[in-house]
Amino acid sequence: MTADPALSIPSYRPDDHSVIAELQARFPTETFTLQETLTGMPVVWVAREVLLEVLKCVRDLPKPYVMLYDLHGVDERLRTHRRGLPAADFTVFYHLISLERNSDLMIKVALSESDLNLPTASTVWPNANWYEREVWDLYGINFEGHPHLTRILMPPTWEGHPLRKDYPARATEFDPFSLTQAKHELEEEAARFNPEDWGMKRGSEHEDYMFLNLGPNHPSAHGAFRIVLQLDGEEIVDCVPDIGYHHRGAEKMAERQSWHSFIPYTDRIDYLGGVMNNLPYVLAVEKLAGITVPQRVDVIRIMMAEIFRILNHLLYLGTYIQDVGAMTPVFFTFTDRQRAYKVVEAITGFRMHPAWYRIGGVAHDLPRG
Repeated sequence: MTADPALSIPSYRPDDHSVIAELQARFPTETFTLQETLTGMPVVWVAREVLLEVLKCVRDLPKPYVMLYDLHGVDERLRTHRRGLPAADFTVFYHLISLERNSDLMIKVALSESDLNLPTASTVWPNANWYEREVWDLYGINFEGHPHLTRILMPPTWEGHPLRKDYPARATEFDPFSLTQAKHELEEEAARFNPEDWGMKRGSEHEDYMFLNLGPNHPSAHGAFRIVLQLDGEEIVDCVPDIGYHHRGAEKMAERQSWHSFIPYTDRIDYLGGVMNNLPYVLAVEKLAGITVPQRVDVIRIMMAEIFRILNHLLYLGTYIQDVGAMTPVFFTFTDRQRAYKVVEAITGFRMHPAWYRIGGVAHDLPRG
């Protein structure tokens, strides 16, 4: 039996620049500024005036870029080496993926501090909605036409945009915290759900809807997630997820760390993943620095990441089944996790958060045996 060639997936092509020629055939040459990078993917700067046209174009190509994989901002005001790139106080980038090409594309837009406005891309990719809310929340960049541009990670009462370079990175740079009765009442009121803000009605012609908070203190939400349910009797009519309760500002912490000293913070990005998030971080730094590690390092890193993946999944499986009412499996999964942690401790000297990977390798070789 042979595979259908129409269903075969091409091998990953990080340096597939054919899309550049396709764009240049549709737009004037001066529309684009190409950026050389160490990531391998094509990176193109476009003017804000043609941004939506370009985004729609790549989405509708014969081999389209169907996935908006990431959208975020960069505060460029302290950049000293422009290397021929457009002048920018802030940058917004769009990381796109084509499944048919199995390759990536990054589109960037330069913004001046006096005019931080862009058209929303949520009309092209619906998931841009949350990404743009995050960029507005953390950088103060406005997306015109966005259906509901509000805070998403920070509390609604937060002042300022924390990922700007002029925003303090240490608690000691703020005034001492105090919670007055007036502020307490303000925070409580800010947490109240207002259906009209989300275009939701409080009732139908014959009955009122009930709005129910599931989390962030519901046992199954584990303090990290809130979802507001719109109920018609016992039927869920609509819902609004409210994230950000577990956001710890790792990006802001990184601004005051060295390349090496940020490694322990990556253990906590997924606090059950251990070295799993050391891996993409050190790989990114090594790619930027042009460092190639020995094959033995690759094998050791992947082996340790896989052990932590199994540990992570065992906890998820046990606690999920416990949440839906079965007690026995969590004892089996935690017993196996304990066995695996003995292996982790033998190799790294630590258990949950070993911070064991290094830029260029790992902390030390595997123990004998």
